[in-house]
Amino acid sequence: MGKLLARAGFPVLFVAARRISAARRAARFIGSGRPVRLGARDLAEAPVFLVTVSDAALHDVALSLAEQVDRWRGKIVLHTCGSVGVEVLEPLRRRGAAVGVLHPFQTIPSARVGVQNLRGGFWAVEGDLPARKIVREWVKALEGKSFKVRPSQRTLYHLSAFLVCPTVVTLMDRSRRLLRRSGVPARIVRPMLGQFVGETVRNFVELGGRKALSGPAVRGDWVTIRRHLRALRRAAPELVPSYRALLRIMLQLAGREAPRRAKPRRHAP
Repeated sequence: MGKLLARAGFPVLFVAARRISAARRAARFIGSGRPVRLGARDLAEAPVFLVTVSDAALHDVALSLAEQVDRWRGKIVLHTCGSVGVEVLEPLRRRGAAVGVLHPFQTIPSARVGVQNLRGGFWAVEGDLPARKIVREWVKALEGKSFKVRPSQRTLYHLSAFLVCPTVVTLMDRSRRLLRRSGVPARIVRPMLGQFVGETVRNFVELGGRKALSGPAVRGDWVTIRRHLRALRRAAPELVPSYRALLRIMLQLAGREAPRRAKPRRHAP
């Protein structure tokens, strides 16, 4: 995020972290900003604070910042966490800061990947008017789109990202293992899955969920589904409950019902 903002012409004055070594690494990557420890007095000079720690660490960092800087009036503090709103920055708001949130609805497995995929993305925005104003400037500079989330439903918002990102990666990795076991060469498994899932995503965006759905459950091919389950019990029995659960959700989306004899049995396989 810092590298993109610096490239867009927004000055990065400081890069702060609990350990100075981490701050130095981040500053080198960003290409701008003086590395300092989180408790450095020089931070008081900054007009805008962008806090990019994990959701779990955000509360403690907000408290620490509130205690370290005396004058917060006129300053803006933003965080990028998805599962919490502006309320976590209340210690800073009480001291006069304008607070806000800008969360990228995007997967960021590393800083370098983030530089590539944050531009042109979608951003959940929330906060006080001065904070929202600067956030919208940033989003515009990054050629993105901003939107609002109901504060009372922020956990559902974050959960929606969880359902389609780490879960999909997990399923793809299990698919990779099954493909390798079936004899598919290792060198093509990931590219093949990437192409397959990429086309699935494009179909979903263009057609919607029900029309993009395919496979034996949609066709009512219960012979193949029972064959799947027999193969899973032999090759990866731990996946059987997940297969059955996904099958039920898939049938709901397709508007179909399983025949009585094909409904999941309650006893262990």
